[in-house]
Amino acid sequence: MSIYSFRTTVFFLSILIILSSCESKTPPAPEESNLGSCEKCHTDYALLQKVFSPDSEPPASGCGGDAPYYEPYDRVYMSGDGYSAFKKTKHYEIGCTGCHSGDDKASDKTAAHSGTFIAHPSSVPEETCGTCHDDISTKFASSLHNGMGQKRKVAIRSGFSSSDDFSKLPAHQIEGYNKNCATCHGSCGNCHVVRPKIGGGGLANGHMFKKEPDMVGVCVSCHSSRGGHAYMGVASGTVPDIHLTKAKFKCTDCHSGAELHGDGQKVEQRYAYSKLPECEDCHEGRATSNSYHKMHYSTFDCQVCHSQKYNNCGSCHVHGAGARIPAYMDFKIAVNPIPDLRPGPKFTLVRRTLAAPDNWKEYGVEQYSNFDALPTYNYTSPHNIQRWTDHTRLTNSGACYSNCHIRKDGNDYINKNLYLFQENLNSWEYNATVGLTVDGKLPEKWLR
Repeated sequence: MSIYSFRTTVFFLSILIILSSCESKTPPAPEESNLGSCEKCHTDYALLQKVFSPDSEPPASGCGGDAPYYEPYDRVYMSGDGYSAFKKTKHYEIGCTGCHSGDDKASDKTAAHSGTFIAHPSSVPEETCGTCHDDISTKFASSLHNGMGQKRKVAIRSGFSSSDDFSKLPAHQIEGYNKNCATCHGSCGNCHVVRPKIGGGGLANGHMFKKEPDMVGVCVSCHSSRGGHAYMGVASGTVPDIHLTKAKFKCTDCHSGAELHGDGQKVEQRYAYSKLPECEDCHEGRATSNSYHKMHYSTFDCQVCHSQKYNNCGSCHVHGAGARIPAYMDFKIAVNPIPDLRPGPKFTLVRRTLAAPDNWKEYGVEQYSNFDALPTYNYTSPHNIQRWTDHTRLTNSGACYSNCHIRKDGNDYINKNLYLFQENLNSWEYNATVGLTVDGKLPEKWLR
């Protein structure tokens, strides 16, 4: 080999060595190297498994049963398409400490979660969400999704006058409410970032914020046995609501943000909302579309004829032995319990509530002091609508009233089971609810 060839070979070998050396020392991609300590931990699954704190309380439970269980480290792990999408959003640009506070420079878990750290920022929406979404967060404070309706009932049955008095209840009873009722009545994050407690809690999609909540993962998690399962036809003997099967409606197709977030006007129960959807919003001109509607449109709500049977459950012992009346399917027509809010119909559908005099026995309150102030059946709008139901479908030999009017057949009363009579009430709910029963308020010839 000539001197020239040797030098050339050495030169190129040197270049290869230098390039190889440079490649091995290339720093990590900026996306990884610039991660704050929060993300470094919450994207490291193995680390989260090492440092997680075990749950100190059992999983949430409610009307629909026990919540599904996710390990603590799974509930805070950020990964997948949701996390990738989150990193491209304005919420990501705020930074972890912008909402959660804490110390983003600390590598130790305790130090990182120190100071004013808050695990669930939307539990103080005015200080967090309200920074950008002031109008929504301000109105949400008085909304029913924030628990105003349930707090009202607990306060009134405890001898007070409204939800404003909820804070006057014994501390232990409030604790019981937070551990039970509040598993559904939550905050902004429970719909838009994490699963509701009753849905298992934790990040739903890698910390991605979702403007429109997932119908099954969010809405049905809370509105399960009394809403979502009826809508999807889960109960034995039922079929899905026609608005799902034919129109493919999601919850938010009818229930808008103005209703869900509240409009700033404090209401004590959901039928007092001015933004409620009405059948007439889509079904115009139905009042005179057939002879049935002409006769009953102004005196009955649509669901009295067009609902299937729906789930009822009642008399819960909060954190105690459960309901003394297990869940059951039924259909009851009673005297309109809210004529001030739903004027017109004399008779409406009602559903048994969870109320019992000793609801809070396990939390130091043996009996409600004013249990009879509210009935044990509520006005209801089941989400299980069909055009043809057991009440609208006729046989060839049946008259138009065959499936709804009470009539006597020998010693038996046909259709009497559709109505709420005094004989249907338990002794402990009689005084609270007797005013809704139909005794003496139906046509006399029906019961002859």
